[in-house]
Amino acid sequence: MTLSANAVLPFVPCDDFALCSRFYADLGFEKRHDDGKIAVFHCGAAAFILQNYQWPSARENYMLQLAVDDVDAWWAHIEASDLAGRYGVRAKAPQDQPWGARVLFLDDPTGVLWHISQRLA
Repeated sequence: MTLSANAVLPFVPCDDFALCSRFYADLGFEKRHDDGKIAVFHCGAAAFILQNYQWPSARENYMLQLAVDDVDAWWAHIEASDLAGRYGVRAKAPQDQPWGARVLFLDDPTGVLWHISQRLA
């Protein structure tokens, strides 16, 4: 028997469900489901489940990586949208990393750290 899978959809905790939902929509994700307990967000083939669940220790080391084709375009959108200012989150401009990726770092309002990365040629 050969097993296969189509996607991994991580559950992302949040302290303020409405605030985080707005943040992810402003970041560029499309909300396709919201029942107040979970919201499912998509961007292209990438997706995750925002859960209306507080997990204080997630701030210490909950990280996700979003692989994109143009990290500088994402950064331009983040800056133009003033996500850091409007949501009080950390946003660090893209930099080339020694492991072969150009990466920007972005916290969500709960403190979940996103590595938005583009593989370098």
